[in-house]
Amino acid sequence: MPLYEYSCESCGRDFEKMMRFDQSGERPSCPSCESTKTRKKLSLFASGGVSTGDSSSSSCGSSSSGFS
Repeated sequence: MPLYEYSCESCGRDFEKMMRFDQSGERPSCPSCESTKTRKKLSLFASGGVSTGDSSSSSCGSSSSGFS
């Protein structure tokens, strides 16, 4: 079951909720104020993360491993 991130528009609290895929369109109530004015947040995991564009920091097959 996937874990979704939500934000409450009434009290501003962020929370997580495990829901089945077929429930993903539903708006769960806020655990703090019980409002149903919640919206799903876009998580970094779902969006592929943040890329800095710096590819020089990780290199595969580097010959400077320190072994002789």
